[in-house]
Amino acid sequence: MYISRSISALVALLFISGCAGLPDRVDRPVSRAELPASNTVLSKVLEDRRRADQARHDSGFLLLSGPQEAYGSRLALVENAQKTLDLQYYAIHADASSERLLRGIAAAARRGVRVRILLDDFHSTGRNALVMGMAFQPNVEMRMFNPVAGPRGSILGRLWGSVTDFSRVQQRMHNKLFIADNVMGVTGGRNLGDAYFGNADSGNFVDLDVLAVGPIVQDLSRSFDSYWNNQRAYPVQSLITQQELARLREQTSKAPASEQQRQGDGDNSNAPPSGTRTAASDRRDGPKPPDGEPRPSSDGPTQAQRERVWNEQAMDLGAAAFVWAPAAMLADQPAKIPAEGERGIPVADMKPGAAVEVSASGSHSDNNAPSSTTPRTQALQASTEHAAQGETVVDGLLQLLAQARQDLLIISPYFVPGEDMKKAFADAVARGVRVRVLTNSLASNDAPVAHVGYARHRDELLAMGVQLYELRSEQAGLKSTFGSSGAAATGESRSMLHSKVLVLDGRLLVVGSMNLDLRSQLQNTEIALLIQSRALSRMASEQIETAMREGAWRLEKTDQGLVWRAPQGSGLEDATTDPDTGLGLRLLLKLLGPLAPDHLL
Repeated sequence: MYISRSISALVALLFISGCAGLPDRVDRPVSRAELPASNTVLSKVLEDRRRADQARHDSGFLLLSGPQEAYGSRLALVENAQKTLDLQYYAIHADASSERLLRGIAAAARRGVRVRILLDDFHSTGRNALVMGMAFQPNVEMRMFNPVAGPRGSILGRLWGSVTDFSRVQQRMHNKLFIADNVMGVTGGRNLGDAYFGNADSGNFVDLDVLAVGPIVQDLSRSFDSYWNNQRAYPVQSLITQQELARLREQTSKAPASEQQRQGDGDNSNAPPSGTRTAASDRRDGPKPPDGEPRPSSDGPTQAQRERVWNEQAMDLGAAAFVWAPAAMLADQPAKIPAEGERGIPVADMKPGAAVEVSASGSHSDNNAPSSTTPRTQALQASTEHAAQGETVVDGLLQLLAQARQDLLIISPYFVPGEDMKKAFADAVARGVRVRVLTNSLASNDAPVAHVGYARHRDELLAMGVQLYELRSEQAGLKSTFGSSGAAATGESRSMLHSKVLVLDGRLLVVGSMNLDLRSQLQNTEIALLIQSRALSRMASEQIETAMREGAWRLEKTDQGLVWRAPQGSGLEDATTDPDTGLGLRLLLKLLGPLAPDHLL
């Protein structure tokens, strides 16, 4: 009887939580990116660099090769912004790295910078929900995209909210943008958090961003505006109150009160998350499978983590070695995710507003030789025309694959190819194109269940001639793709692949938020930059190939089954099962495999 009553009470609680629903009649004031002003610091830096480099194209790009450059570039944008800061992210973690950035953003808002923060709502629970306090800072607006019903302090309540609206909740805004003054912006694979900037204790992501400058940034801003002003974006104030945030802070933080009050200005409940762990509570939750997103410790960052973050220096943008090139943006429209009243509508049946957006920029800097007539710009135009034929970002990339004539070099950390992807690879191989893919090994995968979908396609991919490489995880200070993961700084050895990159024929570089999997193709919204540059393609290719050769297992299909060939110079032996993994995990995933459809991985 007691058990029965307990279960009934739990079901009732979950039902009440799940039935809370989303607010109606939400006020969403429309705002748009401001046109770049010529007298700002960032505009002057842009013009100085363009003139010094005698740039033939309006837009410039810098590969951010490692966590220090990735973090330093964002610090520089925050410190130099004078008009606007627009941030769009899938996840912002309440930890040391985000804390410094958010404090800087709050300071920018106080000096008159208009701040808009758009965050997907899926991971905004527990301590991470404290990031929503930014909405109550002066001159800061914050909206949550595609919110999940249920209390943010209750995992069970949020779970019930997800189950009762499963289809919509599964579709997430995966875009990543960090834009200052509509002049400079960062996009790529990184979310905001310690694990993305080499500062996590349990493992760090190997990732890639691009710092873009010039007119291409205005294209990124237009994409941001389309999400910001969409009915799927809910102002934080419509979802949670200051009092609820304050209670949540009390529930999730175990730091001494004196530390929690060290905000320096105003109401603590509105400030960026803080709190420092003591030696007695120095434990980390770290990246937690199977959902793939790190969770900050409820005790807050350690003193060592905070010191590392505050020792980071802002990038000297005036000395940045930009590569000037024609480029295009590829972005899913927000209507790819159904809003209230659109639930259950398949992506293929959505109205034209759900189609991918393609916009090209950076084509007329040199008055003597307009780059609209140069071979590079013509090649980009051909690429964008192919990409525009796709209904989503991933569809557009599959259209691009048909252009390859010699080489396709791909990084996709979560690699679960559908039938159309496999056909695109098979067609490319049949044309004589060398196709190489670097993805996570089971050991390096922060979402092991996603590995199930990839593993069941390995034999077929190898048989059609695709070359597969899997990142080796257990190595100290891995000098892998685009610099190290930052593991050397924290003393940890685990590295996890998170970069999303495609290099086509050594001439076109694609960097974005998308994976080559069905989730990115059919459910999540994504964004990517297509950069027509042999110089950038060569930089990326050299580092990817080094990672494949020295930091990854190369798969071969033999008569006896799969063999993992050890990385060159590693001193390791070849393996016949997933390297660096236990039998228990392999058996568990083998059992779960038939129950996990590809489109949900």
